[in-house]
Amino acid sequence: MSSRRALHFVFKIGNRHESAKFYRSILGMKTLRHEEFEEGCKATCNGPYDGKWSKTMIGYGSEDDHFVLELTYNYTVKEYKRGNDFQSITIFSKNAVANAKKFGYPMTDKGDGQYLIQAPDGYPFVLFDKDSGDPVQKVALGVSNLKNSLDYWHKLLGMTIVNQEDNSATLCYDTNKVKLELVQVDGKVDRGTAFGRIAFSCPKIEQEGIQSSVQNAGHTILTPLVTLDTPGKATVRVVILSDPDGHEICFVEDEGFRELSQFDPQGDKLLDEGLEKDKSEEWFAKKKAKKN
Repeated sequence: MSSRRALHFVFKIGNRHESAKFYRSILGMKTLRHEEFEEGCKATCNGPYDGKWSKTMIGYGSEDDHFVLELTYNYTVKEYKRGNDFQSITIFSKNAVANAKKFGYPMTDKGDGQYLIQAPDGYPFVLFDKDSGDPVQKVALGVSNLKNSLDYWHKLLGMTIVNQEDNSATLCYDTNKVKLELVQVDGKVDRGTAFGRIAFSCPKIEQEGIQSSVQNAGHTILTPLVTLDTPGKATVRVVILSDPDGHEICFVEDEGFRELSQFDPQGDKLLDEGLEKDKSEEWFAKKKAKKN
């Protein structure tokens, strides 16, 4: 079994109030931790923005053994342009399906207990009316050349191919955890401005080797090894990569991340306080809404 593990996927959100309702009340996720920042992240966690932002880690269980979502919110951005880079996240949850029906949240019934649903910012989720250990089963990303992508993710980053078809392939580091599906799209991959990032952890000792291998293969390092500080919490080292289609990949040192990512019982309270203090909608109403 690989020493690496899938951690989370990062979404940039524009409608924080509706997003909080969707992820908590419809998908049934829990707020694991929430943080507010006055300036941009050195590793561009919130995208290419320098202003005030927040980060909410949300999911079905501990970050030690669940794949979760990171919702990043830039206070001065109301909407992001979506591309075809992010395809979907697949979730097995009877509760999520029941919640959507109960609250009348729009879903498309695909048959056989499968539903297509969209988050307030347009991100698609595939829901199955069944349960599993970790409800988050798969992250699907669009690629322009499946062979080139497999060379990168499988041969260079060391992910195992668990299934391959003509226009898609599924990979993972641990067959019992969330899978990554690469889906061939027509033409180029458009990342828009809503582009996200997938994160993995690895032992700190492996980070330099990952960075060197990617550099030697002629691929892009977006952020060379850098140490990130979170006030009052653990310091972690990360390296940010870019695959052939520009998908961002973060490798975090596992040791520091396990300390940083401990569940905060005040997470919901801190998120609610942030929502209550957020006057962005009033600001946008007075000025022309900023779209990126």
